[in-house]
Amino acid sequence: MFDKLEDVERRFVEIETRLSDPGLGGRSDEFKRLSQEHAELIEVIREFRRYKVLQNDFLSNKQLLKESDAEIAEMAQEELKVLGPDLEASQKRLQLLLLPRDPRDAKNILMEIRAGAGGDEAALFAGELFRLYQKYSEKRGWKVELLSTSPTGIGGYKEVIGMVTGDRVFSQLKWESGVHRVQRVPKTEAQGRIHTSTVTVAILPEAEEVDIVINPVDVRIDVYRSGGHGGQSVNTTDSAVRLTHKPSGIVVVCQDERSQLKNKDKAFKILRSRLYEAESERIAKEHSDARKGMVGTGDRSERIRTYNFPQGRLTDHRINYTLYQLPDIMEGKIDELIDRLQAHYQMEALKEQGIQ
Repeated sequence: MFDKLEDVERRFVEIETRLSDPGLGGRSDEFKRLSQEHAELIEVIREFRRYKVLQNDFLSNKQLLKESDAEIAEMAQEELKVLGPDLEASQKRLQLLLLPRDPRDAKNILMEIRAGAGGDEAALFAGELFRLYQKYSEKRGWKVELLSTSPTGIGGYKEVIGMVTGDRVFSQLKWESGVHRVQRVPKTEAQGRIHTSTVTVAILPEAEEVDIVINPVDVRIDVYRSGGHGGQSVNTTDSAVRLTHKPSGIVVVCQDERSQLKNKDKAFKILRSRLYEAESERIAKEHSDARKGMVGTGDRSERIRTYNFPQGRLTDHRINYTLYQLPDIMEGKIDELIDRLQAHYQMEALKEQGIQ
């Protein structure tokens, strides 16, 4: 690991030297590329340099233990009690910083939530989950844009799709993909029996036009009058848009906006992200041998979590972790859960690389 860090530091110094060259000012593309690489390396270099200072102090104090002066040796022993854990923690941070970065982490996301088993109760919980993520996003200063909805008459959603934009959204929410199970007495249940329903969540990284190029001849565009809720003009104009991507068979429908143009724009955002995700999954399967040790892949068919309302309990089955704070969690307070998931998958990645 430290040989690799020495190579990284040499590269960092080389980049700083090139960035300080006045002649670079006229080569904007090279300047941008080097600046980006500098920004990606600076955190690991700062930690590596801190580690080397700690290591030097640690070795110096070990030498002082051999001093004949008992007072100096005692002071060195006290210093080592502090430096030892600091050195170990710094090494752990370096291991994490050297893990391969997911290039999608900095992306915005497309969030698709669909009612599964459980009828009206599943649709109600789909709406509550979307609200949970809206609350969490607000706390982080992210923006949530509603792209498409299929509401039910009782206030839930058969399907709700939103775009979440902000700082490193995918890195925080990518673990939410999967089947979310809810256990509670439904509002629609007169007998007071506990009912089990499911909702599926899919977190897709937003695909830019440079990520996925869609050939216009591959997409059939149908327009028609919107159905359901929407106000006076929604049902009287051909504002709804349905896209059919012929090579993949993916179909996207958007009808929430009164403007056909806006619905078309949102539909293409959804289509682009679904195609990007399909391509990412194809690549991941080609490299599946390298991911055998991973527990919980983010597959949306995997049951990841149970929300038990009578007990006020949430359990994440991937990490066998339970919190008895369900009312707070439903208000978007999921930071502790996300931190636990991130730490778990970081440790799994370290094991895969044979670091632990």
